This record gives sequence, C-alpha cells and structure tokens, in this order.
Amino acid sequence: MNMHTLACTLFAFIAAVLSRSVSNLPEAEANPASYLSSEAEMAHWLSTTDAELVYLGTPPNPFSPRGAQGTTIVYCTNRSGAVCGGVCTVYSGGAACIDAPRTKCLKATQDVGFCDKRGCDGNCAALSACGTWLKNGFCFTPGTRSIVVSPL
Repeated sequence: MNMHTLACTLFAFIAAVLSRSVSNLPEAEANPASYLSSEAEMAHWLSTTDAELVYLGTPPNPFSPRGAQGTTIVYCTNRSGAVCGGVCTVYSGGAACIDAPRTKCLKATQDVGFCDKRGCDGNCAALSACGTWLKNGFCFTPGTRSIVVSPL
C-alpha cells in the first residue's frame, strides 16, 4: 500500500467515525439553543405571516440596539397540523409574567416558561424542553395560560 492510499483510507475512517458521533447527538446538543428564533427569523415571520397579529405594548423595533430589544415572544391561539396561527400576540420586552389564555403554540428569541395557570403559577415548562416542535420554530403548548419571561 502506498502512502497516498494509506492517507486516503485513514482520512475516510476518521471522517466516518466523526460523522457517526455527531449524528448520534440529540439536536439540542449538536446545535445549542436551536430552539430559539433569531431576531431576523422573528422579524421575517412577523412580516410574512397571514395570522392576525396583536401587539402587547410596543411592537418590536428592528432598528433598536440589540441590548434594548429584550425578548420577543409570539403566542398563538390555533394549531393546524404543524402550523401555528390564528390570532397571535407579540410581546417584546423584559422580565414579565404574561397572561396568555387560549395559547396553543409559541416561539421566542430567548428561553421562556409557559404555565398552565394564570399568574405564572401551576405546572410550568421551559421552551427549551418543548415536546412537540412545529414549523417556523413554534412549540406546541396546549393548556398554556401564562408565560414567564425572565431577565436576560
């Protein structure tokens, strides 16, 4: 076996081992925070959706400094297959407890909690632990009554 053949064989072996190791990682480990929507993804969804949008407070401003934007959350009343829609409320700001009755799905630019009682009480879960992902980065969150936004 010549040196070129040995090098190619060794390279192929290493590539196969590495690709197998990476492909066995859960998605969250292979791509940390992959459950979050970027500010650009959020702005694109807001500008292209046919859902009815309701803004809670001031609408997100893509021209404000990054640090001033806080967390943007979109939470909606309907799920149809893998699509979240209906009436969607948009919150952009800092730490808060948001009453969100009739919420079926949500997406956010930071990890948030969603709870089955008003006032951010009862059983709560984190967006990062979503059990059912939908299209466009939404998480299916049936039974949500309030959303916890923690300080950044």
